[in-house]
Amino acid sequence: MASENQSLRSQNDLPYVLIFKPPPAFVIFGDHFFNSPKFQFLKAYESPLPLPQFLRAHALSVQAVLSSGAAPVTADIIRLLPLLRLVVTTSQGLNHIDLSECRRRGIAVASAGTIYSADCADSVVALLIDVLRKISAANCFVKQGLWSSKGDYPLGSKLGGKRVGIVGLGSIGSDVAKRLEAFGCPISYNSRNKKPLVPYAFYPDVRELAANCDVLVICCALTDETHHLINKEVLSALGKDGVIINIARGPIIDEKELVRCLVDGEIRGAGLDVFEHEPLVPNELFALDNVVMSPHNAVFTTESLEDLRKIVVGNFEAFFSNESLLTPVALDDQPHFSGWKD
Repeated sequence: MASENQSLRSQNDLPYVLIFKPPPAFVIFGDHFFNSPKFQFLKAYESPLPLPQFLRAHALSVQAVLSSGAAPVTADIIRLLPLLRLVVTTSQGLNHIDLSECRRRGIAVASAGTIYSADCADSVVALLIDVLRKISAANCFVKQGLWSSKGDYPLGSKLGGKRVGIVGLGSIGSDVAKRLEAFGCPISYNSRNKKPLVPYAFYPDVRELAANCDVLVICCALTDETHHLINKEVLSALGKDGVIINIARGPIIDEKELVRCLVDGEIRGAGLDVFEHEPLVPNELFALDNVVMSPHNAVFTTESLEDLRKIVVGNFEAFFSNESLLTPVALDDQPHFSGWKD
């Protein structure tokens, strides 16, 4: 009994990590997935209290937050947590965190780093081949018993030799480029800055990039500058033989304009892992054989989530041990996104 009481006291003495909503890894593996002997979780989603009231009640107990894309860390939330010193996110993207407020308050931010890059790049290639070769549509054709009654399925198009334009040549974009180079695809790109050590053609204007490629791959971060970056003019420049792939963030594309272009045949097709108003997807896309979709899971594999577990736990353990974070975000280098602000 004494040892049991000692164990309970030891658990109660652990510092808290606040969670607003269960991250995807909890849904898949259970809420023990990020457990550690060095901290414990304070789960706001288990309380009947409204979030602001819950935060006020625990304001002096929280030094760290675990966030995911579905649980934004806004300036209003940060102001309710006067002792907050660290935000760790399970995502590679940072658009759900008010980085300006974190910078102003001296709050450190740690991300998933580059652990998702390879799996995300694989998903780009998979979506692209599927759209060009009509694999998902042909699969439905066969399973519906239409092969015997309607004959051969319409031809697809080869990937080799397609000119690929990548919007955002960061970790994911670079991995995409390497993979598609192996298919004999000429690569060009648009990014915030020209990369001095890459051999690909650089286009400072996204519309010009679209006009000079057959495939446009969206890999950039969602910021104020990239919100609806892919608009009517860019899609028109891509043209009726063009394909667009988006594994970044839905609002980077003007979704209404994308749907119109697809329905009207103004572009060839699309591979979409993300959408502007997730989990809602435009109804018009369901009937289109030239659109391949996945539910924002391009980054998720068994292996990537195990890597995520090590990164998340390692960052919190480092923080509570006064050691250097594993994947710190350089806040001074981050562009601003105001989309989550009230």
